[in-house]
Amino acid sequence: MFTKVDGPVRLADRVAAMLADEIESGRLTTGDKLPTEVELVKQLGVSRTVIREAVSRLSSAGLVEARQGRGVFVLPPRTRPLDLDADTTDTKAKVLQIVEVRRAMEGEAAELAATRATPADHTRMRQALAAIDAAVAAGGDGADEDLAFHRSIAESTGNTVMVSTLRYLGEVSRGGIRVTRANEARRDDFYDAVREEHDSILTAIEQGNPKAARTAARRHLEHAATRLQKAGPEFWNTTQDLDVDLDTAE
Repeated sequence: MFTKVDGPVRLADRVAAMLADEIESGRLTTGDKLPTEVELVKQLGVSRTVIREAVSRLSSAGLVEARQGRGVFVLPPRTRPLDLDADTTDTKAKVLQIVEVRRAMEGEAAELAATRATPADHTRMRQALAAIDAAVAAGGDGADEDLAFHRSIAESTGNTVMVSTLRYLGEVSRGGIRVTRANEARRDDFYDAVREEHDSILTAIEQGNPKAARTAARRHLEHAATRLQKAGPEFWNTTQDLDVDLDTAE
């Protein structure tokens, strides 16, 4: 069904794009089950980790759904109400606009999570934070893991509409997060600040303090915007070399 994927750069992105093309072309339709992880490893010639990351991205994009004990299934086609090509094509302006939208949405999610998250949810969030550090230590940018942390907060609210909206927004903002994290990776003080901000959000959620959780989440995005504003032209001139796409949500 699939041909092998090779090349040293971002295999998970290439596998996700290949699978997404199968779905959006109609070769895989609503309700179809994806090949198993083992089958995909054999067909594509990549590791299980790459397959898991690729499927996670499809799930975040709302293309597939993992059903415990049954496999991964194709979801009905989504509507795409956002026109991301409008208004501006300037990378800096668009990334900052994404941060503004995230600030509003994720502040609400954190507030709800503080009143609804279970101890099991708290554990998943802590694991998501640890995954960011592990990804960075392994030489990655931690963008996907960053998205997973914020997604885990939304999921703990039990609000399926919010989860779906933030999942879509997460795919829209993946490139923006990659740019943001590339900026933060340039300076140890930036990176340390992000870790502290993430921990403050989760601590407030764990303590069941909605106001503090909302404030911490909004402050995190406000500081992210400030850090981006501090980046000079030399940084923004390099963003064209990053693996980002700010104009499409696939």
